[in-house]
Amino acid sequence: MTQNPKNTDNIQERLRAAAEERLSQISPVEEAHYSSQKLLHELQVYQIELEIQNEELRRSQVALEESRDRYLDLYEFAPVGYITLSLDGLIKEVNLTGVSLFGVERKQMVRRRFSSFVVLEDRDRWYRQFLNILKQEKKQSCELRLIRSNQSPFQASLDCLNLSDGPAPVVRVAVTDITDQKRASEDLRIAAIAFESQEAMIVVDPQGNILRVNRAFSQLTGYSTEEIIGRTPMLLQSGRHDQSFFLRQQIELREKKVWQGEMWNRRKNGKVYAEWVTISAVTDIEDQVTHYVYTFSDISKNREAEAEIHRLAYYDALTQLPNRRMVLDRIEQALAMSSRNGSYGALMFLDLDNFKTLNDTQGHDIGDQVLVEVAQRLHNTLRESDTVSRTGSTISRLGGDEFVVVLENLSDQDTEAAIQARHVAEKLHEALSHPYSLPSGELLCTTSFGITLFHKRELSVHKLLKQADLSLYQAKKSGGNALHFFNPSMQAAIDRRKAQEKTLSEALAQNQLKFYYQALTDNRQRVIGAEALLRWSHPDMGLLTPKSFLPLAEETGLIMPISQWVLESACTQIKNWESKKNSRHLRLSINISSRQFCHPGFVAAVKNAITRSGTDPSRLVIDLREELVNNLEKTISIMHDIKELGISFSLDGFGTGLSSLSYLRKLPIDRLNIDASVLQNPLLDPANSVIVASIINIAEILGLGITAHGIETEEQMDFFMEHGCNAYQGFLISHPLPLEEFDQFLDLKTAQESINQNN
Repeated sequence: MTQNPKNTDNIQERLRAAAEERLSQISPVEEAHYSSQKLLHELQVYQIELEIQNEELRRSQVALEESRDRYLDLYEFAPVGYITLSLDGLIKEVNLTGVSLFGVERKQMVRRRFSSFVVLEDRDRWYRQFLNILKQEKKQSCELRLIRSNQSPFQASLDCLNLSDGPAPVVRVAVTDITDQKRASEDLRIAAIAFESQEAMIVVDPQGNILRVNRAFSQLTGYSTEEIIGRTPMLLQSGRHDQSFFLRQQIELREKKVWQGEMWNRRKNGKVYAEWVTISAVTDIEDQVTHYVYTFSDISKNREAEAEIHRLAYYDALTQLPNRRMVLDRIEQALAMSSRNGSYGALMFLDLDNFKTLNDTQGHDIGDQVLVEVAQRLHNTLRESDTVSRTGSTISRLGGDEFVVVLENLSDQDTEAAIQARHVAEKLHEALSHPYSLPSGELLCTTSFGITLFHKRELSVHKLLKQADLSLYQAKKSGGNALHFFNPSMQAAIDRRKAQEKTLSEALAQNQLKFYYQALTDNRQRVIGAEALLRWSHPDMGLLTPKSFLPLAEETGLIMPISQWVLESACTQIKNWESKKNSRHLRLSINISSRQFCHPGFVAAVKNAITRSGTDPSRLVIDLREELVNNLEKTISIMHDIKELGISFSLDGFGTGLSSLSYLRKLPIDRLNIDASVLQNPLLDPANSVIVASIINIAEILGLGITAHGIETEEQMDFFMEHGCNAYQGFLISHPLPLEEFDQFLDLKTAQESINQNN
């Protein structure tokens, strides 16, 4: 742009005047001067003009620098983050506020894509927004969730402007953290929703004037918003509370900032009702009350809810009969009645036979329909007008298809009371024996009954329930559709069983379990191993075989620790035999319960027992019973895991199952034990001879060893030797012996072998 000549002349004149004035102060011009002095004077004036210009330029530069610094301060420390992006979305510049927002150093942000600071779920939206920004040269705004350096997200508002008219087109972005604003907005929305909840609420100022009410309040009281705003809560008073009530309310509210209690108030229509009121004081930062919030709950609704809770707690949801909790209370009441009047009562358990099959075949909906019908028939049969022995009764559903009936006020003689209870049971049985109409047709369902009598408080509720349950069990065990009274001899058997269970549980801790060893010999009568047979040295009953206690152990779960003891004791004994010349070669076989064998930790338990004892695993043999093969795939998998440890297997009881031959070739066994049941009189019955010969032949084909169990005579021994059997066990060789006698047996056998070799 060209300057105006007049302006230029004026500037030069001002400069010259200023220079002349400054020069006159330095060296005044004399009147008489020469041309050289005049020239010098002009030069000095020009020099001063330049100095003045330089000073003005320096002042202008200082002003510009100060202005730039102020701009930079405004830019760097602005309350929002400023980011400059290239058209490719790369960050070119960022102010300190932006750096602080993201928690990343400036040099680490520059040249990074802005999208990397956008949460993954919002990136597509940012890409679309950025494309729109590039298409338009006007301010555009959006909200995104951005990521700080610690990966924590925050809500941000972005104001974007496309500056494409400059030499280097860029996009300016102003970033504002609006997380707190969003949270406050959400809190306000939540508060607004909460205020419009099902509970009636009003907001009152410190002077008691109602400022706001919700819809629930209007519905509860009948007052509209216009009718109640500006009034006080005193409008609702019923007159049932005196002045002292409100005084106590104000004192508690002033001290605790909250009051709760039951109040009687009056609706607009004049009806008085009870409600639960909560008054909460709202205070500011100086703890000064700014508002009071009243919450009202209609207690009549609570009472209905309490009734429903009581029904759910004490009645069966399906049949609407009293449930177990209530029937226990009824039994207690019946015991109290019996104690007062001396009469007998009866506790009766009912169970539908084969109800599970009905559920499985026709579905639970049909099963539920039957249960509802059963409950109705029982209820109708036991109505108060029933004259059966003038009994009062309570019926309850315990769960599933099991019901319980409590009969009161029976005879004071036990025999007559039992007859009365049986008569009631027969009537119930008759009522339940009629067909049930179902969508699929008519259904006949039989019922089993278990009954026990009670008199006064001779027995606890718990024992009565157990007696009735045991009676029902006996009725079901007899084939169902039966009635069974509790017999005291049953309880005696239960007590004996419990005592035995307790004694068995103590057997391990008191070292009452022992091994008896039965020798295993080869064709030359040399001892090659033994079978460890479990015995219980009972403190009162003497030496017991597994048949007398293992069934109980299986039922009670004690079989697991017992089997573990068998495993560890066998490993320890094998290790101890290593120190003696005549026993270091022996192999020891043990029997493992199917429950322990299939336990998930069995393989680890075997490995730990071998490791702890330092036993050679090749000298341990595990005898498997045929019932383990019911789950063939799982059994084979476990066997392979154990065989990797070096342990071998023999199949015990072979020939007693129908599927033996089908799975024999699949199992990774090493030896086959011919069961004693197959050896019944093989010499007298030619068919047995063929069976034994076939088994041995199959074993040879499969590469299995054969052990003949139950050898008791020389004829049997000769028979199996002739058919290629290579190991023998039985009373002919040795009975099961305790460890000390077994060691003596080994010494005797060793001495005999030595004599035979010398001869």
